[in-house]
Amino acid sequence: MKKSRKIYSKEFKQKAVELSSVRGNTQEIARELDIDPALIYRWRKELSNHPNLAFGGNGKLQLTEEQKELKRLRAELSNVKMERDILKKAVSIFSVSDRKSLGS
Repeated sequence: MKKSRKIYSKEFKQKAVELSSVRGNTQEIARELDIDPALIYRWRKELSNHPNLAFGGNGKLQLTEEQKELKRLRAELSNVKMERDILKKAVSIFSVSDRKSLGS
């Protein structure tokens, strides 16, 4: 049977990270809070890497405007490369068929 996903508030996550930093025993804190110790490590990492954007919600890291723009540009570049590759193949196909019709 599938476990239901628990949702923790931003305040809960911050307090858990704070407690683990103060006490130093992450395993014990996790046991007291009835959560997996890996969660505390992940929350601690997220908070240290992106203090302003940490715990945005639903497990998804909130992005800065620059990060959003970079993500959009990468997606656009990927689409442009795919279109270019399709056009290259089409040109090669048509050039082969043109040679066949000229040779006959």
